Amino acid sequence: MTEYSDVLIIGSGVSGLSFALKVAQFSKVTLITKKKKADTATNLAQGGVAAVLSVEDSVEAHIADTLCSGDGICDKNIVRIVTTEGPDRVRELMDLGVRFQLGENGEDFDLGMEGGHSARRVAHATDITGKEIERALIKQIEANPNVTVLEDHLAIDLLIESKARGQERKNGDRCLGAYVLNRITGEVETHYAGVTVLCTGGCGKVYLYTTNPDIATGDGVAMAYRAGAQVANLEFIQFHPTCFFNREAKNFLISEAVRGEGAILINQEGEAFMKKYDPRGDLATRDAVARGIDAEMKRTGTDCVYLDITHKPAEFLRERFPNIYGTCKKYGVDLTQQPIPVVPAAHYMCGGVVVDENGNSSINNLMVLGETACTGLHGANRLASNSLLEAVVFAHRAAKQIKERIEEIRGLERIEIAPWRTGGAEILDESILIKHNWDQLRQLMWDYVGIVRRQKRLDLIQTRLSWMVKEIKEHFYDYLLTPDLVELRNLAVVADLIVQSASLRKESRGLHYIEDYPQKDDQSWLKDTVLQKP
Repeated sequence: MTEYSDVLIIGSGVSGLSFALKVAQFSKVTLITKKKKADTATNLAQGGVAAVLSVEDSVEAHIADTLCSGDGICDKNIVRIVTTEGPDRVRELMDLGVRFQLGENGEDFDLGMEGGHSARRVAHATDITGKEIERALIKQIEANPNVTVLEDHLAIDLLIESKARGQERKNGDRCLGAYVLNRITGEVETHYAGVTVLCTGGCGKVYLYTTNPDIATGDGVAMAYRAGAQVANLEFIQFHPTCFFNREAKNFLISEAVRGEGAILINQEGEAFMKKYDPRGDLATRDAVARGIDAEMKRTGTDCVYLDITHKPAEFLRERFPNIYGTCKKYGVDLTQQPIPVVPAAHYMCGGVVVDENGNSSINNLMVLGETACTGLHGANRLASNSLLEAVVFAHRAAKQIKERIEEIRGLERIEIAPWRTGGAEILDESILIKHNWDQLRQLMWDYVGIVRRQKRLDLIQTRLSWMVKEIKEHFYDYLLTPDLVELRNLAVVADLIVQSASLRKESRGLHYIEDYPQKDDQSWLKDTVLQKP
């Protein structure tokens, strides 16, 4: 059975939800999410939304900080668009019910400071900003009759016009929707749409250690690449410097805002060390802090370093960071009395599917928003708390364009789509095959394509990935689909793209540090790394 929507949105983070609310004012929307509505990276975001919301700050300063962090390859036009339009989008979130912290006068925002920023500009809801934004947007979505939300639905592949017609892939191809696996029934559904929007988040689960939720398997980037869309800058994987080092506390990060409020990174001897690695010390950008921690751990042979904020009043810490305080305390660390053990972990994908200033990909009627997109804002290294800002700004711009095109979109020729064919596929009863490849892939990526890279390691993993991708492809078509198999296929594609991109860039810039080429090369590499399936 084929379902039709004006707009099909794949993903339920801040970009997907805010976009859905806007386009639902004039169209019928289907939003699919592979688990539950709130199972998103947005829900884990602690810090906040960076925007110029104070007279003591300026758009020019926000632009300068973003460009500095991006290390030369931000799109300056995009940076200006996002920083200029951002404040209105943050106030719009408040109008939708997001309860940001306000100052003592009850009117102005209580703005936080984070690494890489030259002013306090991070609007937050204590230390659970993402969860609060998600709560408010979901409440609005559930009350909107024009939005159909399908939980436990996992997109498999995009529907592309040339393939539906049995033709060769072409420039200017059109996206027609997606094949979607219903996780409850096990059936593959066909979802036809005038416009398809990918908001599937990042790819943190491609690494062994990550701050990301289990859903972050790079689905959107993998699907778009297989369909022929351009992807870019996938070598720039941001490692959050301070993930809580506790084997029981899965994926829990210690927000950048803790350092913004004065926390100091120390080693096992209690020595502050960041000034040795960067003159900005503990408030350096994330790439510099992650490399500094990595170097200090290797120098001392220890499993972690420590984040010390015990010099701040205990009452202030409990009020400013209630979630972090409570979680650390649950696992035996009282941050008011003792330093927090931390390590870097894979956190954010600065590259993604190439889009223009309105979220359009290189495939017609395929839009990409949020972490899945490469807009040009982040360059080689994302500035802290710019991601939620990017999501709401681009969601607004994309919805505005859809509104202008809605009659044209509804008038497009409908093409017959063949149902998903299982052929002679069998049930895969050897789940160990999937688990083995999943574990090996993540370990290889952690060991060979981490914070510090070497060309020899990249060459080795590229060889290993080639046969792994081939084996997974055989499983994919030989057996009936399961969510694990779909996600493993996507992880393998994204891992391969990350390695390809890292191998191409013969310099060190931002988040990509390779010992064979330790210097920046502005003459040859002041540009994006773009890949497209032949």
